[in-house]
Amino acid sequence: MNELAQKWAVELKVKAMTAVSLLCGVGVAILNDVQADSSLIPGPAWAQAMVLVLVPTVTSFITGYQTKHSPRS
Repeated sequence: MNELAQKWAVELKVKAMTAVSLLCGVGVAILNDVQADSSLIPGPAWAQAMVLVLVPTVTSFITGYQTKHSPRS
């Protein structure tokens, strides 16, 4: 792997954490829609869906990226 690709490579644990966070956000969005209770996040339904899916995913990715990474060979 070249030096630039190695510098910006994302570890598997960060990818997995982001995927799990995305699935949790989708699950909450589905529950919010099935229950027809929009009290979780005020605003239009499309905005709620975006917030519930994107915010946990982005914050999880940033947190995982900022943590100390294991040494790369």
